[in-house]
Amino acid sequence: MLLCVSASHQTAPFELLERLSAHTESIAPLIPSETDGIVGAVVLSTCNRVEAYVDIDRATPDAGIDAAQRAIEQATGVSVDELGGSCEVSVGGRVAEHLFAVASGLESVVVGEGEIGGQVRRALAEARELGTTSRDLERLFQRATETQKSVKNATALGRAGRSLVRLALDLADSRIADWSALTVLLVGTGAYAAATLAALRDRGAGEVLTYSPSGREQFALKHGLERVDAASYARTAASVDMIITCTSQEEPVLDAGVLAAGGFAGRAFVIDLGLPRNVAPDVADVEGITLLDLETIRLHAPLEELQATDAAREIVRDAAARFAQAGRQESAQPAVVALRTHAFSLLERELERGRNHEHAEAIEQALRHFTGMLLHTPTVRAQEAAVDGRADDVFQALETLFGVDARPAASARTPPAECPASADYRAS
Repeated sequence: MLLCVSASHQTAPFELLERLSAHTESIAPLIPSETDGIVGAVVLSTCNRVEAYVDIDRATPDAGIDAAQRAIEQATGVSVDELGGSCEVSVGGRVAEHLFAVASGLESVVVGEGEIGGQVRRALAEARELGTTSRDLERLFQRATETQKSVKNATALGRAGRSLVRLALDLADSRIADWSALTVLLVGTGAYAAATLAALRDRGAGEVLTYSPSGREQFALKHGLERVDAASYARTAASVDMIITCTSQEEPVLDAGVLAAGGFAGRAFVIDLGLPRNVAPDVADVEGITLLDLETIRLHAPLEELQATDAAREIVRDAAARFAQAGRQESAQPAVVALRTHAFSLLERELERGRNHEHAEAIEQALRHFTGMLLHTPTVRAQEAAVDGRADDVFQALETLFGVDARPAASARTPPAECPASADYRAS
């Protein structure tokens, strides 16, 4: 059974999301250690959401939900009680629709933003490295990427390259007369810094400098930027027109003291895209500074055009339905394999008895063809029954007619789309 425990900008206050993001220990490996029966776990952690996708070999989701929440508590310090009131749980067939919508940018602060697709892919890659993924989770996340691409290609979402940084620049735009006259200090050198740089260049920003709190030089070299070192950081920060921070540092990289040390005495925009915050709150009190952080940006996120959103939602629902159908069909596969194995083992036994017959080769060919024809209809019917949610009937028939018990180890496992708790509900 698949389930998802999600805390996002839609369910949790910004302060809680900030605390959830401030973890260095990977959450995914902690989930299986919390309870038996966890087959796999993938954790998606971004600036606006922390989601644990869990594959549990049980008919009820409660143990998996508890395991995910306890693992999140262990890694972040956010208690289960705090998390319970600010998270949403999806179970069974709803998990695919939720993840597909997330990957497609439909659940983002800025609907259609492009970064989330890459973050979903990286979450799966990290789970692979940690050894915590499973067959069903692999299939789920791979289909999510395919759905995201379908939404991007078939709708207007994402075509404008919308993202949090682009929205932040939109908010600043009304107060900037000439982008080409600006000097911008970009603090951070990761993947989000590259997206920020691209957005700045699209607007024609005059000069972009870069500072790496960790001392990385490759980003500046790769993008042809002037690199600011630690000794000149305060002076540079106090002299530029705009500072954009997007690092994974747990402590602020900019505060009022840095600006004062550099002799700040003008006007500047500071855009904080970090979570945890890269910019200390006291920066907002510095005269001449306009601070835009994620919470402010979120409040100004525009509504997406209804037509594009509706079309994207339809693609997501269709993809989720096909994912669920494929999962139900696969649920009867052990029974199909067991039936064919049983039939062909009987065939081999009978063929061995007639090896010395003068027409042995022709007999073998005829019997193999006959066996294949005989198995065709039961195989098709088994798959059809599974799609209808009656996989248990297939296993029961196999056991009754042939005495073969092919049920998986967790025989009570419920097919994903048939889980009675498949709707979203608020975790308590």
